[in-house]
Amino acid sequence: MVPPPRRRFGFTLIEVLVSLAIVAVLAALVAPMVIAANKRGKEQELRVALRQIRQAVDDYKLAADQGRVLVLPGQTRYPPSLAALATGVADLQDAQGRRIYFLRRVPRDPFAGNSQQAAEETWGLRSSQSDPDKPEPGADVFDVYSRSDAIGLNGVPYRQW
Repeated sequence: MVPPPRRRFGFTLIEVLVSLAIVAVLAALVAPMVIAANKRGKEQELRVALRQIRQAVDDYKLAADQGRVLVLPGQTRYPPSLAALATGVADLQDAQGRRIYFLRRVPRDPFAGNSQQAAEETWGLRSSQSDPDKPEPGADVFDVYSRSDAIGLNGVPYRQW
């Protein structure tokens, strides 16, 4: 009686190479989508952060216009810094002297490169005395912008958002 032929287990070199080629092609197709999804997520964070900070600046200005925030002569009615929005200011119309908080915390610019910087330092600041086309910091905070030189998926630089 002849013994049955041995069955070999494993893959041939050709099968392994074809499998690796298929995986490489799939990875090459998926990588740009993952990168775009990551960038889209950061852009959404930037939109939300800008909206929160700008709303807080507007709320501070409204409170100053209503006489709830101390404004010294020569000062504008805009916040002196981003930190003032989170640390709060004394409410002049509150008999108990409670503070008004405009932000829980200052959000961080998601496109800021240095993770060691404080969140307030990641933003570009524009004072109320600054030209809109050439924003510069000053004695108050009228607006904020991203310092990133990158361009968004919509073709607009993040500095202009």
